[in-house]
Amino acid sequence: MPSKPGVDIIVVMDPIGSIKIAKDSTFAMLLEGQRRGHRLWYVRPGGLALADGQAQATVAPLTVKDDPAEWYGLGDWTRLAFGPGQVVLMRKDPPVDPAYVNDTQILGLAQRAGALIVNDPQGLRDMNEKLAALEFPQCVPPTLVSREALALKAFITEHGDAVLKTLDGMGGRSIFRARVGDPNVNVILETLTEGGRHLAMAQRYIQEITEGDKRILLIDGEPVDYCLARIPQGDEFRGNLAVGGKGRGQPLSERDRWIAAQVGPEMKRRGMVFVGLDVIGDYLTEVNVTSPTCIRELDAQFGLNIAGMLFDAIERRLGSPD
Repeated sequence: MPSKPGVDIIVVMDPIGSIKIAKDSTFAMLLEGQRRGHRLWYVRPGGLALADGQAQATVAPLTVKDDPAEWYGLGDWTRLAFGPGQVVLMRKDPPVDPAYVNDTQILGLAQRAGALIVNDPQGLRDMNEKLAALEFPQCVPPTLVSREALALKAFITEHGDAVLKTLDGMGGRSIFRARVGDPNVNVILETLTEGGRHLAMAQRYIQEITEGDKRILLIDGEPVDYCLARIPQGDEFRGNLAVGGKGRGQPLSERDRWIAAQVGPEMKRRGMVFVGLDVIGDYLTEVNVTSPTCIRELDAQFGLNIAGMLFDAIERRLGSPD
């Protein structure tokens, strides 16, 4: 049940004018918040600030509608101070660069002032989406994180076939597959580590990627019953939708639920209300906390309202009646 009266939903996101609403999870959240009678506010990109130690933002009242020709409207810009009775949806895409970290620090002060931040600002800083999976070693494939090209090359030799990636990419960018004897291995490792200056990750290649890179959504630690298997197409080994993968919804397997049960309680403890797990075959490969997607696709395929489940969890955290 919606709060009485509605609360202020303040969204920090990439420019709303450039989103694709058919697959944008933030947009699904905004539609649901509006449906419940909450007040929507859009933070102007770069609009978070501090004044006299108080977290503030430049915002405009926002309305949304599920219309690809005209999906949003903005009122006049104003200055808003963060405080109780507010929910901030922190939905900016990676990279988690210094500007992003600074925004989470401002949102940390907003949290201290009484606003509910989804997801928790400290969690966003602490949980690199690649490294976070390694906090659950019982769930992950053989993995090495190193700046040393020789160590990464030895990992490829040991396992025969590996996936190599940076620690701050998204949407399938800067992900390589390398096999023993691949003449491009040296230059791939030089590129990923920038000559040994940056960490890179190597994971054993998982053959089950042909069946899809599964996105499992957690809401306050509990999994949605269906996941989206993002299946590589043609000669592409990556399943990411951003590089042409095809999304196929399917029920969670027993192993999927086991992985969710391993990860979920820790996510809830850290205040990570909306999380996306990437699972290939039987293995957890990433824990997405910044701006997980796939709400719209799963809603469309199974008649769900995942944003509704999320707002139920948010309203419980606010102390709203069920």
